[in-house]
Amino acid sequence: MKSKEVAFPETLHEVIKYFANEDHALGFMKSIRWPDGVVKCPRCGSTEVFFLSTRKIWKCKAKHEKQQFSVKVGTVLEDSPIALDKWLCAFWLIANAKNGISSYELHRSIGVTQKTAWFMLHRIRLAMQNESTEQFSGRVEADETFIGGRARNMHSDKKASIKAGTVGKVAVMGLLERNSPERSSRVKLRVVRNVRRHGLQREIKKEVIKGSAIYTDAFRSYSGLEEEYIHRVIDHAECYAKGHVHTNGLENFWSLLKRGIKGTYVSVEPFHLFRYLDEQSFRFNERKDNDAGRFVKVVAGILGKGLRYAKLIGKKGDDGLPQKATSWWSETWLLNHLGFETD
Repeated sequence: MKSKEVAFPETLHEVIKYFANEDHALGFMKSIRWPDGVVKCPRCGSTEVFFLSTRKIWKCKAKHEKQQFSVKVGTVLEDSPIALDKWLCAFWLIANAKNGISSYELHRSIGVTQKTAWFMLHRIRLAMQNESTEQFSGRVEADETFIGGRARNMHSDKKASIKAGTVGKVAVMGLLERNSPERSSRVKLRVVRNVRRHGLQREIKKEVIKGSAIYTDAFRSYSGLEEEYIHRVIDHAECYAKGHVHTNGLENFWSLLKRGIKGTYVSVEPFHLFRYLDEQSFRFNERKDNDAGRFVKVVAGILGKGLRYAKLIGKKGDDGLPQKATSWWSETWLLNHLGFETD
């Protein structure tokens, strides 16, 4: 009797049942890891490999170190002892939760510790990173916002430091390319050191094709864009829109972003903020797709990426050695955590 073919899941309930089958989970990950169907050794690239069915791994016939490898090698899942069925449920949940999912909710949902769930979510956010170098064009909105808690809700010692000017909110630069006949509007986000003219305009010139229409508010850091763009300004002291001249698209996105941070995550450390921006921008840019489509796109982003726990919490560098205080702050910390380089 032929076994009935099971359709690819379209709901969370179906995902749980489908990937509870080890063969389904492994087969799906194999199709993501090797789309052409040919399993290759991640160390030497050889196709001369054989499958160890009892352990669900492969072994390369070539003589070299680490001949055995799993489907996780060379992905954000590498060295993770968590089973694929739990990983795939986590991918589905974060890809399709409009306001995100907290580590506490994930730990209760799939049966891992909160610390493990937190690490899993950050690895999935890495898979959500948009690595496209395609520039925006047409009508583009530019705006900035600040992410951080309100002073009135903070402890007295932290509130005092804010008043002294030593601690503040983190600046985020946003660009939104409006709807076109070919696709829906999409955003790009970037943590910036400040909102001065040089930094903001550098991001615009890097991400937007010259000659495009740029819509901003009356913030002085945007003055001068008219030299390379069709720059239109809306003064919010007068009104919020004059025909096509407005930044309402980005304002709506900021509202969605802050709702997720304040309502779901409650508190986000500045050095992890860029990861949460990757997550929210991915869901926004893929909002027209269905749940299954978003899920597959996130899982497809795992290839060639990795994130160690020591690096995530800032204890060690890529080489596994402690960083010197000066270089750690000025170079590695800024680049890996806030996402920008030193000038």
